[in-house]
Amino acid sequence: MSEIKLYNGDAFEVLKNLDSKSVNMIFADPPYNLSGKNYLTCKTGKLVKCDKGSWDHIDDINEFNKSWIDQCVRVLKDDGTIWISGTLHNHPSVGMILKQLNLWIINDIIWFKPNASPLLMHKANRFVPSTELIWFAAKSKKYYFDYQMAKQLGNGKQMRNLWIIPAERHKTLHPTEKPERLLERIILTGSKEGDTVLDPFMGSGTTGVVAKRFNRNFIGIEIDEKYFEIAKERINGTKEETDLTDCFSNSNLLHLDL
Repeated sequence: MSEIKLYNGDAFEVLKNLDSKSVNMIFADPPYNLSGKNYLTCKTGKLVKCDKGSWDHIDDINEFNKSWIDQCVRVLKDDGTIWISGTLHNHPSVGMILKQLNLWIINDIIWFKPNASPLLMHKANRFVPSTELIWFAAKSKKYYFDYQMAKQLGNGKQMRNLWIIPAERHKTLHPTEKPERLLERIILTGSKEGDTVLDPFMGSGTTGVVAKRFNRNFIGIEIDEKYFEIAKERINGTKEETDLTDCFSNSNLLHLDL
């Protein structure tokens, strides 16, 4: 049975209290710092100020990223991997810090959303944003990666770093919820049953749901109490798979990237 530990608190403060070299894999979807008067978004067809929450208002994005990534590297086992999702707004900062901390960058994964929302007409002066980027890194060149699992998920072909996964209707109210299909690939290739997966920005709990389903232990941290409760309910309601063969017959999981 998976061991689940959930913390409602600040990621940096909770991470400081975790044991060094105690987790096998980390997935992080940190704040992109897109909230505030200078950022706009669309809700129900109307242009409004983007305000995802107080957790997305950051004065110094580089210092913020350095603090939590440094702690993640400390708690990561020597053969573990860290996966960090982002966009052009924070991706360069994360990449620079990974280099400064002497991590080995394995891949930069491009998540392409073929059904991404079109631009509003007043912003039709650029290409439609349709991708997110994921840094995949390790402490050294000796790290765990399930190559055969990646081939199995790719219908027998080598999986490329371009992942074509449509955006999905959110299961919860969280504004940056990731689809379970994305985390299935990451967790199945980056860890094995019985490993411990950490998500320092748990949000609505997608990482924990997938980790528990595939018999991994999970540590989740979320600063927002409302989203923490949503995540806790989702994870507690998730059943562990006793036969993963059934999962691989699911066409949603097996999706070939061309």
